[in-house]
Amino acid sequence: MLAAPPIRLYLAIEYGVLFFGLVVLYTLLFQGTSPIPVLLVLGAAVVVYLLRSPTFDRSSLWRPDALPGQLRSIGLLWGVTAVGAGVAVAVARPDLLLSLPREDPLTWALVMVLYPLASVYPQELIFRAFLFQRYAPVFGEGHGMVGASAAAFGFVHLPFGNWIAIVLSLAGGWIFASRYQRTRSLLTVSFEHALYGMLIFTIGLGLYFFHGAVRG
Repeated sequence: MLAAPPIRLYLAIEYGVLFFGLVVLYTLLFQGTSPIPVLLVLGAAVVVYLLRSPTFDRSSLWRPDALPGQLRSIGLLWGVTAVGAGVAVAVARPDLLLSLPREDPLTWALVMVLYPLASVYPQELIFRAFLFQRYAPVFGEGHGMVGASAAAFGFVHLPFGNWIAIVLSLAGGWIFASRYQRTRSLLTVSFEHALYGMLIFTIGLGLYFFHGAVRG
């Protein structure tokens, strides 16, 4: 249910400031630095907020029973994306194809292990659980909320300094927000998010999602 107009206006302004204004400020002041510490702090703050919210369903923070029923859908979409991304990189930037596992397998292995833990789950806390809970009075529970989540998720990649990161994150944000809308399971959407992130860093697109890319 949408809130009264004054409350909706306040929350809409807050949404714009938090997910767009502060991202621009961060880009101006801290572009080229790792966002992981900020993600971890914000993720912890979001958990506190959600646990203190009387209307939040705490089971959404994990809900493992939702994952098995989504595996087929997740796998099919990821498989199509993997083939398309592999072909695109092979044609447009063959020098990048599988570059990280070929040239620096240790770093690649560390990314495969640490990325889902240090980056994916905090992002899902912020851009799915928090955003869906806090801004439902503005965007509702349908496509408006999915679009708002995807837009914020795409724009937050502005500090990486390239349009590829923003466009791919916008598409990924729509996929993850749609999945969360259906399942209300951060485990499920984090699993899917991790698969795409691992694909990006394996296939050769990790350069565009690395905090030092703007200096490269």
